[in-house]
Amino acid sequence: MLELGRSGAHGTAKGTVPVLSDGVGVATLRASSWKDAATAEVGSRSWMFTKRGRELTGRWAAEPEDAVRLRAREESFWKGAWSVELDGVPVEVDTVSRWKGTRRFSASGRKLAESGRTRGWNPRPTLTADPALPLDSQVFLLWLELVAIRRNAAAAAT
Repeated sequence: MLELGRSGAHGTAKGTVPVLSDGVGVATLRASSWKDAATAEVGSRSWMFTKRGRELTGRWAAEPEDAVRLRAREESFWKGAWSVELDGVPVEVDTVSRWKGTRRFSASGRKLAESGRTRGWNPRPTLTADPALPLDSQVFLLWLELVAIRRNAAAAAT
């Protein structure tokens, strides 16, 4: 299971969040606090996650800005519906629990991952994924969950 750690923990700089697999850092995420954007370090590869129009996109940092490897689009805020594409593969997104804000990601009827939350005062997103799903895609889905949590919190605050 992947989970976002606390900012500055596990040897990361302040403002950078470790992505943990069973308590061990496997990647880092530096998410903007005021817009839907982030940079991620997954192994030796740097990723840029940004919002382009109504889509959240992911590309390697070395690629041109118009390149897209990963994408997600919120189809309905009220239903919590998203459409996702990971390296050209369409992914179905189903809401498991509206109350808990958890989702199931599947492709061609095969479950790829399921999101969750840590316990406590400041719950952080988690992702339980099929080991065959590349770590890059898992980190993107974890960031998608972070964006969804922030959007829901902003809507609740208004």
